[in-house]
Amino acid sequence: MSKPIILCVDDERTILDGLKWSLKEAFGETYSYEMAESAEEAMELIEELEEEEIRLIISDWLMPGKKGDEFLIEIHKRYPKMVKMMMTGQADDDAIERAKKHANLHICLHKPWRDKELIEALNSGLAKFSSH
Repeated sequence: MSKPIILCVDDERTILDGLKWSLKEAFGETYSYEMAESAEEAMELIEELEEEEIRLIISDWLMPGKKGDEFLIEIHKRYPKMVKMMMTGQADDDAIERAKKHANLHICLHKPWRDKELIEALNSGLAKFSSH
């Protein structure tokens, strides 16, 4: 049986590298960590992987092409059980509200994130997934 997956989506490679490091530091080998540099790449990955294996998605908000709230709403329509988190350096309150209302957004963190805050949000999100 394969490990559950945490998927991170951000158009900045350095952010993805930082997230992966933080996740590995906190959860070690408990999860597999997948990285995508766009909503389109993330969708391709989700379709390739067993959707049941993806427990949680952390998506940037401001990305070229599709913004994070639109992407998470689309994901929610197709995979309602996945826990969705958004990260942003440019807070758009309307986008956050849209994601909460239409994508069942678990939480929105602001960049730069603090590891303690990130891990607490992940733990509560993963606990939420387990209770489904």
